[in-house]
Amino acid sequence: MNYRFSARLGSFSSSAVREILKLTQGDSVISFAGGLPAEEHFPVTAISEAFERSMRLGKKALQYGLTEGYLPLRESLGRRMARKGMNVTPDDMLITTGSQQVIDLLSRIYIDPGDVILVERPTYLSALQVFRSYGAVPVSVNGDKDGIDLADLEAKLKQYRPKMLYVIPTFSNPTGRVWSEERRRGALKLCREADTLILEDDPYGELRFGDGSRTYPSIFSLDEHPQGSCVVYTSTFSKTVAPGLRTGWALGDPEVIRQMARAKQAADLQSSSLDQQTLHQLLEHFDLDGHIELVRKEYEGRMRRMADLLRQYNWPGVSWEEPEGGMFFWVELPEEADTAELLKTAVELGVAFVPGVTFFADNPKRNAMRMNFSYNDASVTEIGMERLNRALAGVLV
Repeated sequence: MNYRFSARLGSFSSSAVREILKLTQGDSVISFAGGLPAEEHFPVTAISEAFERSMRLGKKALQYGLTEGYLPLRESLGRRMARKGMNVTPDDMLITTGSQQVIDLLSRIYIDPGDVILVERPTYLSALQVFRSYGAVPVSVNGDKDGIDLADLEAKLKQYRPKMLYVIPTFSNPTGRVWSEERRRGALKLCREADTLILEDDPYGELRFGDGSRTYPSIFSLDEHPQGSCVVYTSTFSKTVAPGLRTGWALGDPEVIRQMARAKQAADLQSSSLDQQTLHQLLEHFDLDGHIELVRKEYEGRMRRMADLLRQYNWPGVSWEEPEGGMFFWVELPEEADTAELLKTAVELGVAFVPGVTFFADNPKRNAMRMNFSYNDASVTEIGMERLNRALAGVLV
């Protein structure tokens, strides 16, 4: 058979994280690569009880559902979102198969081949995969520890007239940085004036460290919404409950949500009814906020242990910032280093990370790496960092 694949297949690339995770199967390699939550903190009992309550609803729990999502779940989510200043109705919301599907669906209905999408430098590698698969041209915008550079954003909005700006303003992937409110309001103002849609990705926003006194308003909440909003907001249960449920959601103008639902009908008809009903039961009968607080404290402890080890090893020419939340450290080595080459040595020694090159839309840095701190406990992290230290011995002289 002569398989005649679509020309679009050439725009797909394998996920660097997924390929690295294949190398870390089993117990021989300690992984700092994936953005994985800690399995020992999954609310297994609560999910089991929620599942059982869903099944008591009878056969309808196993039937097809609405493309837009299980209505009681959307209502429960709407109440949670209102506490964050996002006042929406179920008609302003779409339940999806993870927040990754939101990126795909919005790209499907909004992007034509050749359209420019502005992204942070660096940014989430799988979003770049999706954008390129639809023929878009991602262009990066500079930033610093306080978020996107508004002057560079303004210049590139004028230069490229982009359809969309994709951002992760709260504990970004991969850098872990959080935007100031000034940068959020500034980006919103500039994009509204330029008629550029903002896709705000917020998978990590509830994983903030410290005493919780600092708040990080979503860009969506700062805009007039939902009617006429220039922001589509997405989040997920993957980091706060469990990724195996594969459930995320999008908020936006009802017309945008309606068109995304049309695209979803063509993709998978609907996300799992049973998973959605289980999540609804969980939200109604489980202290999710208390669970998130427990996870926050555990992840903060794991982050601080990795930070202590970074300080302890004090590798020459290596820089990093301590994140205020999320799951990642972004570590930069001396400019002459190549972390893709370093990874080969590291895996041989039994530790893995993600080379930074995959997180750039253009002009990539080869000397950076992303390291996850949420998955491994302190004792495993210590062993992994010792292995990484040995791998770096041949690079940092």
